[in-house]
Amino acid sequence: MVLARPEVTDAPPGAAPRGGARRTATRLALMAGPLAFFGIFFAYPVAAIVARGLKDGDQWQLARIGEVLGDPATGHVLWFTTWQAAASTALTLLLALPGAYVFARFDFPGKQLLRAVVTIPFVLPTVVAGSAFLALLGRGGLLDELWGVRLDTTVWAILLAHVFFNYAVVVRTVGGLWAQLDPRQEEAARVLGAGRLTAWRRITLPALAPAVAAAALMVFLFTFTSFGVVQILGGPRYATLEVEIYQQTAQLLDLPTAAVLTLLQFLAVAVLLLVHARTVRRREATLRLVDAARTARRPRGAAQWTLLASVLAVIALLLILPLAVLVERSLDGPDGYGLTYYRALASAGGTAGTFVVAPLEAIGNSLAYAAAATAVAVVIGSLAAAALTRREGRLVRGFDALLMLPLGTSAVTVGFGFLIALDEPPLDLRTSWILVPLAQALVGVPFVVRTVLPVLRAVDTRLREAAAVLGASPLRAWREVDLPMVGRALAVAAGFAFAVSLGEFGATVFIARPDSPTLPVAVARLLGRPGALNYGQAMALSTILMLVCAAALLVLERVRTDRTGEF
Repeated sequence: MVLARPEVTDAPPGAAPRGGARRTATRLALMAGPLAFFGIFFAYPVAAIVARGLKDGDQWQLARIGEVLGDPATGHVLWFTTWQAAASTALTLLLALPGAYVFARFDFPGKQLLRAVVTIPFVLPTVVAGSAFLALLGRGGLLDELWGVRLDTTVWAILLAHVFFNYAVVVRTVGGLWAQLDPRQEEAARVLGAGRLTAWRRITLPALAPAVAAAALMVFLFTFTSFGVVQILGGPRYATLEVEIYQQTAQLLDLPTAAVLTLLQFLAVAVLLLVHARTVRRREATLRLVDAARTARRPRGAAQWTLLASVLAVIALLLILPLAVLVERSLDGPDGYGLTYYRALASAGGTAGTFVVAPLEAIGNSLAYAAAATAVAVVIGSLAAAALTRREGRLVRGFDALLMLPLGTSAVTVGFGFLIALDEPPLDLRTSWILVPLAQALVGVPFVVRTVLPVLRAVDTRLREAAAVLGASPLRAWREVDLPMVGRALAVAAGFAFAVSLGEFGATVFIARPDSPTLPVAVARLLGRPGALNYGQAMALSTILMLVCAAALLVLERVRTDRTGEF
């Protein structure tokens, strides 16, 4: 995640400077596709499941809202959801801010590779993160074998897994800006007599504050809506709103309670997104930025080398060790180390009825679904980013907030809503394979928008104006001026959309057919069954999914030549 460039006010791509009416018409035309997509495949399913839970025939049962909100169990779930998100955010900032500084200001061997490694947990599915920490902290895990200590089903396992998942959010968001801040401003303050701490507090910290706030809000949002990590590591004792919605929907079939909890989570997320939008606008304020390559240097002195060593130790223990243990557990078979569990993935008979088909087929399913979801996300996200190029107006800000809602709305609600809402012509899609890519694309679109939008905003509007003066149509101006500049950003956006689509779990667990499971669904099913064989296969599938995500991310790091975009 990297900061947007200083603000440049320009027209939407393809819009000639012929008055506000034409620019507005162009923007509305660009918004039409994304609005239709989100209206049909996001708002409609969510509204349908909420209505199903709160309506009895034609009558709204609004009294049910008060009953659910007044239930002490609801208060307990809301309290745990909030405080674990706050604790996870604080712990993530505490451990990741030194890493942001190291990546921003220090130059050391292997820095680019390590930056990619640090980002791998962020694009991993939450069920894989849960599996990794289960292998490290759970029954028979590394800590259990070495010291007889188990931390699964404790809140510490959840907090550490959340730091593992969100470490890159802070490093890329805060570190991206930190690397572009001119260090000479702080040095000038020290020349004038300010101490090191005073200069940092008065010069650097105010410039970093919007980026830190934006990163903290994103971490809080991701942990507030946490599902896979809490589902796997929390056990029966801990449940977030998202986990409770899943239990009420899939296990207890209590749709009224699930509907009220969905509305409660939706309200909380909407408030978070409004605050996040304000911090993003503050973060995009004009700053004195320089080329990041000019600010990094080799560490000097014992203190800086100690800081670098401590950051590397945190990355090794908190990010690399869980993944390494995950790989080790996938190879530790009943007859010693080998590929026993990987070979078992090719057979459906060895999974005790967990699957209709061999778990290995989930790899092909996931790749096909993710490719289709990426295509949809890139088209919808590119149109949305083009419409958002100009920042002015409540319409643009409201549209921007709408695009971020799927990141915080209950994926369980969206998935179950697909089954309820999309079951009648002309949208009878319940038996269609396209349901899974559509649900995954909802999560991919925000990543496309946040990656492409800063690049579009940085395109000099005079280039479009010159093309229009020379007679180019809006479409040709977009093709000849904008597309060559944003092509690389589109490739990066497609890669991120592919990675997050590959790992989507909350909605897919409802709509993936038994004969076409995705990798995250297959992992969750295997972890939910007893037996060493099922556990070993879950570790093997998690390792495969981790390697696929890591490969995609390493390709992205090679494609990305700048640090534009928020992801």
